[in-house]
Amino acid sequence: MSDARPTVRIHYCTQCRWLARAAWIAQELLTTFPTQIDVLLAPGTGGVFEVSMSGELLFSRKDAGRFPEPKELKQAIRDRIDPDRDLGHSDR
Repeated sequence: MSDARPTVRIHYCTQCRWLARAAWIAQELLTTFPTQIDVLLAPGTGGVFEVSMSGELLFSRKDAGRFPEPKELKQAIRDRIDPDRDLGHSDR
């Protein structure tokens, strides 16, 4: 494994006051992947709430019509960085 870790970017709307939700998602991801990823909180406007990893869009609130569940983000990240890893309760 190289020293470079993938960056998960959480782009959230400041007008909608979604910082707390973005921070909670970041905490959930860093608890599950404490040394495997970096997380970047990216403020935006216009109702945006998107999660991407290394430039690949993992979740868009606009496209899905809802916010992401931590479980689905953890699975998407795991599938890209360590497909054989068991996520315990997040896999059930």
